Amino acid sequence: MEHKIHQGRNVKRFREMLGIKQEALALDLGDDWNQKKVSLLEQKEIIEDPLLKRISEVLKIPVEAFQNFDEEQAVNIIANTFHDSAVANTFKDESQVNFNCSFNPLDKMVELYERMLKQQEEMINKLEKLIQDK
Repeated sequence: MEHKIHQGRNVKRFREMLGIKQEALALDLGDDWNQKKVSLLEQKEIIEDPLLKRISEVLKIPVEAFQNFDEEQAVNIIANTFHDSAVANTFKDESQVNFNCSFNPLDKMVELYERMLKQQEEMINKLEKLIQDK
């Protein structure tokens, strides 16, 4: 059974992990975007490359994350990376794939948390500017 990667669902997952609302993402994507359009985007299995690149820039997440993130593999990797240099095994197309993790997962969590705080601060600044401009 072939498992397809759902790019729209991945956009939604990463957006939610960063604590960004659909309205905020729409605001960052441009004038022709709104919450409803972002909601429809997140339902699409495949997103056009130029748009995916724009979302990548806005969320500061590599395009490849949206194209390649597979929840089943991620769960397996996370479950096997409680310590440095862990090895996670997944199976793709009948062949085994090894992921050698040479990082401390706690460091990555701290890094993600710091990025989330920075983005939240940027969002507050944007909202304050919007309020001042009215």
